[in-house]
This record gives sequence, C-alpha cells and structure tokens, in this order.
Amino acid sequence: MTEIHGSCDERFTAVKKVFQENLENGTDVGASVALYLDGEPVLNLWGGYFDADRTRPWERRTLTNVFSSSKTVSVLCALVLVDCGALDLQAPVARYWPEFAQAGKEDVLVEHLLAHSAGLPAWDEKVSFEDVYDWEKSTSLLAGQTPRWKPGSAGGYHGYTQGHLIGEVVRRVTGVSIGRFLAEEIAGPLGADFHFGLEREQHHRISPVIPPPLIAGGIDMDHPMAQALNNPPIFETGHKVAWTPEWREAELPAFGGQGNAEAIAAIQSVLANGGEARGVRLLSEATCDSVFRTRTDGLDLILQFPVRWGLGFALPTEAFPLSPNPRAGFWGGAGGSGCVVDLDARMAFSYVPNRMVDEGAATDERCMTLLATVYACLAS
Repeated sequence: MTEIHGSCDERFTAVKKVFQENLENGTDVGASVALYLDGEPVLNLWGGYFDADRTRPWERRTLTNVFSSSKTVSVLCALVLVDCGALDLQAPVARYWPEFAQAGKEDVLVEHLLAHSAGLPAWDEKVSFEDVYDWEKSTSLLAGQTPRWKPGSAGGYHGYTQGHLIGEVVRRVTGVSIGRFLAEEIAGPLGADFHFGLEREQHHRISPVIPPPLIAGGIDMDHPMAQALNNPPIFETGHKVAWTPEWREAELPAFGGQGNAEAIAAIQSVLANGGEARGVRLLSEATCDSVFRTRTDGLDLILQFPVRWGLGFALPTEAFPLSPNPRAGFWGGAGGSGCVVDLDARMAFSYVPNRMVDEGAATDERCMTLLATVYACLAS
C-alpha cells in the first residue's frame, strides 16, 4: 500500500481514498491535495514520488511548477491592492502604466487584465524564453501592441501574458516585483510555500514535471490556443523548459509559479473565507464577492469553447457546473493542477501533481474526481 502523508478530517476520508488509489494504480507519480474550510485546513495530503524514476519520495516541502494555476495567485496580488485603495478595477491601465496607452489601449481597464478580456492574449512578436524572462523587454512589447479585439467585449485566454500584464501594474503601483509582493504581503503572512521566482539554492525542492507523452505530436498547431501558447515555443520542449534554473528563477506569474496544493489552498482560503483566514485579513467581503461576478460570457476567442469569466476564475455554467453554489470559480494549469474557490461554501481546494496528462486542467479526471468527492462529502 502506498504511504500517504499529512492530515485528513474524518469527513473527507473518501477524498483520501481516491487520492491514495491514484498513487497506487500509477495514475499519479507524486502529488498533493489540500482543502480549507472556513479558513482552516481540513485536508492536506501528499504522497508518491518526486521523480519519474521513483527514486525519491514526494515530501511536504516538495514544490513543482503549477503552470496556469499560478494565475489564481497573481490575480489575488492585484485584488489585495484593489482592496487597500491603491488600484482601481475600473481605472485605465495607463493610469498606473503610462507607456501602456499606445496603439488603441487608452481605454483598457485594470478589470480587463484580470478577466482575460484586454485583447492581448499573446505576444504578437515572436519571443524566446529568454525574452519572456526579461521583464522589461516582455512588458514593453505588450505595452506597444494593438488589442486583437475591443477590450472588454469578449474573453480570450491570456495564457502567458496575463501574469506580465498584472505583474507590471503591481510593480508600477508598489515599486516592487510581483514575486516580492507575493512573498512579503501574501505568502509570508499566510505561511504559504508558493513562489514567483525561486532562488537557485531552493531548486532541489522542485519536482521536475513529467511531460505528457503526446505533447510533441498531439497538438493542432492551427488552433488559436496552440498558436497563443506556443510563443515562446513550449511545445517543442515538451514542457521540459520548466526544469531549467533560468525558468525557475524567473518571475512568470501566469505560468511559472512553484508550489504545491497546500500552498495554493492556503493562499486561496483568504478569498474563500471572505477575505480573512487564520488571523490574516487581506480582502474585504465585497472584493471577494466581486471575483464571482460575470465579466464576459460566451465563446472564448482563444480557447474556442464557452467560458464565463469572473476575475481570474472561470465561473460555473450548465456545461461546466463545477459547484452547486453560484459564487464559485476554478482555474488550473497545463497537465493537471487545479484550484477551486467556493465563497458560498467557504472552501478552497487545490490539487497539484508532477505527472502531466494530455487533457486540459478543466477536464483532468484526477482533479475533477477529487473535487466531486469533496462536494459529495460536504453534502453528506
């Protein structure tokens, strides 16, 4: 029997069983899952192996690249500034970032950045990974671009660019990088082990993601999502670029966060609990509520399927019910990590594996089965 570590309230024994079965049958190699209710941890489990060869155990302090689950954290950084009055969702981005007011972007609002509706879903110019690591260059390129659609009129997944857009606004408002802001204002106070940019001395804790087997030949490169998400050319690397020290050290707040399920759920427990958790208040109830109000609803111009976007989170629809509660949101990362915040249930859930699968996070059977089991336990 695979040994599972951590803690689990007896109400959620069924979740632990599913998690253990995934590790025992090879569905997962190494993984973590966490659940917070009313701001407090009720489930925090980890197990399996750090590496594909299964030579080293996954430990509590093991981190891995969570890809686009990172966005849920970068959005929270902006919301903290909104709540303290330093940032206005309805203000033009150019109020804080004057160079942004080029090429028809004078009326792009801060809200549009958080809701994937700014019309800047990718860099128009071909960029390398080195370009994206260069914060000044990559944000300057975005400042010079023309929106691909009228900002605010439709959603279109900003797969890589959202983090740089939000991060530059955070930097302009606070004078520090989003990685430092996260560390000092959110992760530090909450004791959450999540990072945008991790010093090389800590890289030994990062489990290398295990790429999906079909990544090289299983992608339709004519699809708008593939075109947006392959600049820089991540598919050619099979996601192994995330193994490099340069990636791990760079601040990549849309797709390069290093963490685990406990860290993500601990951070999002603030949002789930009306702005305060474990004695740390970061948001007001009103700001939390605003996250789950619809900004756009319809065909996402990049993903090419319907998405109802709130602020940083996809909201429940008939096709993707997600939660029995209206004030709930989800997002996840390439290969399977995921995060759900349910304000009505005061619940924050996260799942982080190292074994990537071909499906998107929204259809990852591992994450969705664990989540469904959580809701079944809550209903019983």
